[in-house]
Amino acid sequence: MKKDLPMEVVNRHAAGIDVGSRSHFVAVGQQPEDVREFGVYNEDLREMVRWLKEHEITTVAMESTGTYWQSLFFCSSGIGSGGVSLQRQVYQKHQGQKDRCAGLPVDTEAALGLLSSSFLPDQATEQLRTYCRHRTWLLETAAVTTLKMQKYLRLLNLRLDIVVKDVTGLTGMSIIEAICMGN
Repeated sequence: MKKDLPMEVVNRHAAGIDVGSRSHFVAVGQQPEDVREFGVYNEDLREMVRWLKEHEITTVAMESTGTYWQSLFFCSSGIGSGGVSLQRQVYQKHQGQKDRCAGLPVDTEAALGLLSSSFLPDQATEQLRTYCRHRTWLLETAAVTTLKMQKYLRLLNLRLDIVVKDVTGLTGMSIIEAICMGN
């Protein structure tokens, strides 16, 4: 019978964070006493980064949970040289796991080098992505609003959509303004 050999730790300065909406559990080692809970506000996040520095942590693996990881990432990314390198990592929680030691598997897998980093775009790309998504949302909202305007005009028995090609164009909006003013 072959014994399982322990895996080699490739990063002794790795920690794991179980990211949550109300608090974050941070593990800097494999023992329950190596786990600490932090709040989600900026002062809590700065305290977390100080605590990680005290433990000489250079790499942190975070569970990828919705958008909760983003404030944690951005708060710690401006630390500068000698700071903690926070990387969002691909990690799936084990079924039913949610206790004080929830960060331990992330920490262990990060220390063993078993996790891969997620793609995080640079600031310019992230800004462009945000603008593009917002523009798409504005266009979709405008289309829905135009359809609602046409519906309400029909309910008022004002068939403006038959008279003009675009009720939101210059002519259509001028007619709507005149109607609203009582003309």
